[in-house]
Amino acid sequence: MASSPASAASEEEAVKLFGVQAAKVLMVGAGGIGCELLKTLALSGFRDIHIIDLDTIEVSNLNRQFLFRQSHVGQSKAHVARDAVLKFRPNINITSYHANVKDAQFNVEFFKQFNVVLNGLDNLDARRHVNRLCLAAEVPLVESGTTGFLGQVTVHVKGKTECYECQPKPVPKSYPVCTITSTPSKFVHCIVWAKELLFAKMFGDKNQDNDLNVRSNESGTSKSDVFERNADEDLDQYARRIYDHVFGYNIEVALENEETWKNRRRPNPIYIRDTLPEEAIRQNGSSRDINNEQEEPSAMVSLGLRNPQEIWSLADNSRVFLEALKLFFEKREKEIGNLVFDKDDQLAVEFVTSAANIRASSFGIPLHSLFEAKGVAGNIVHAVATTNAIIAGLIVIEAIKVLHGDYKKYRMTYCLEHPSRKMLLMPIEPFEPNKSCYVCSETPLLLEVNTKTTKLREVIEKIIKSKLGMNLPLVMIGSTLVFEDGEGLEEDEAANYALNLEKVLAELPAPVVNDTKLTVEDFQQELSCSINIKHRDEFDEEKEPDGMVLSGWSAPVEKQVTSNGGNQSVASSSGADYADGIVEDISTKPGMKRKLDEVLELKENCDASSSAQVVEDDDDDDLVMLDENPKLAKKKRLQ
Repeated sequence: MASSPASAASEEEAVKLFGVQAAKVLMVGAGGIGCELLKTLALSGFRDIHIIDLDTIEVSNLNRQFLFRQSHVGQSKAHVARDAVLKFRPNINITSYHANVKDAQFNVEFFKQFNVVLNGLDNLDARRHVNRLCLAAEVPLVESGTTGFLGQVTVHVKGKTECYECQPKPVPKSYPVCTITSTPSKFVHCIVWAKELLFAKMFGDKNQDNDLNVRSNESGTSKSDVFERNADEDLDQYARRIYDHVFGYNIEVALENEETWKNRRRPNPIYIRDTLPEEAIRQNGSSRDINNEQEEPSAMVSLGLRNPQEIWSLADNSRVFLEALKLFFEKREKEIGNLVFDKDDQLAVEFVTSAANIRASSFGIPLHSLFEAKGVAGNIVHAVATTNAIIAGLIVIEAIKVLHGDYKKYRMTYCLEHPSRKMLLMPIEPFEPNKSCYVCSETPLLLEVNTKTTKLREVIEKIIKSKLGMNLPLVMIGSTLVFEDGEGLEEDEAANYALNLEKVLAELPAPVVNDTKLTVEDFQQELSCSINIKHRDEFDEEKEPDGMVLSGWSAPVEKQVTSNGGNQSVASSSGADYADGIVEDISTKPGMKRKLDEVLELKENCDASSSAQVVEDDDDDDLVMLDENPKLAKKKRLQ
């Protein structure tokens, strides 16, 4: 006997619910988005969740990563998040891994066990790696990212939608506080620390929240804030004490957390006695009275430093730091407490440059000139917990669609900072795979290179690893294997490959000349691509600094997205860190602007009750998600 429509619908819902409950889900990242996502998955009926995250909990995480508490600082994010959720959902299975997703244990076979992978990562390198593993394992991937009030969720299914690498990614514009305060890896991280934390603490609003450690290691001090100057303390003593605290003692405190440095280079504490002898400290700024009385206060002028494009030594940076600090108190004391960093303030730039360089020296990061540092200094978009919560909810919605096989209902959704025509969430149809994408379409690449002067090492470092993102590459020329990276190699094999690295391309066992075809593979990612070689004698040093040009891949682009007339920084590029993930610049998508305009026009002309679902919160701010208009859906999806 045929079942009734009502019972058939009920059976369908039961099947869908079972699909969620039976699904095995992999989450990569347990930070700002990850905390919200794990909670939402658990409350939505998911019962088998695996989490991978390498990071440990920092104090700066606590304002938005709500699964963590003060007592958890220094512990694994993945493990603590698991334990926190199991307290209110004890009957589900959560498996946590305090590890790097690029570790060998997380290979294609590992990924194949999951029904869907959900990314909450904060750097391009790891995202590309996960994208490739998902393609190889044929597991759907739901990507996400936030920066400030901006956010996005995108769905990537092999053969049906574009993969994560089908389109170029914008250059990063924001960085997580935990990276700035604890584990900088780039000079820009040091600049942000010097500008947003140290400068603000020394000369800005004293009541403003600040993540710098203010507690002293001096047993005799009665002050709770080391940055407060003692009544009987002269400026030289104060400046040296601040120097030793921020570059010496605070680094020693950070080193106490062994878990943080298991897979990172350990920084070196720097004390003033190690960089400047006592005599040099006493003579610091001795030219000030002659050169600096009639001009705007400048540490460079006081110390006789003339060239802003010169990279100062650690000793010179230390001298500039001490001198700039003293000049602020001597010449601009009335402004202290109200200062905000201004790139046009010479003394402020000197202070920030020297502080950033000293910190960079501690963490093994190359130093930069004042000219370069001034250009690097930029605005940071802070993470917003509400954006993370919205994006986490959207991730779960898309994950459920993926599990149900509702391909036609997949949406890429962008969260805007300001409602545009009452719309805050912008759903867009997924794009088809990019036919020229070397990752998911296996389109050959073209490399223009001087085969007579360029070494194999340069091609591997600058092209295969840096641009193509391969971790353990294998390089073949025809049937000849000329290089392989990874463990398990025989001694003689490793020695031969090491010799090949130092040979120019034309002198390899299988010579690389014009029209030679290279095959490059990464077995860990199960990615293979072909590179056609075109010999070229000369390159423009300024425009082509690598001495070679790769065509057919999506290079990073520097973009900003505009919302209601205001430019918002967007983060999404190589090896850098972000507020809570990556927000893609939708203006880089071919045809995206036209598509958005069509949707906005549709919204304006349609009755909200029939074309949109409105969710209201306590503040009466509307989140509007549009259903696709049938006429719009019939149009060919954008290429």
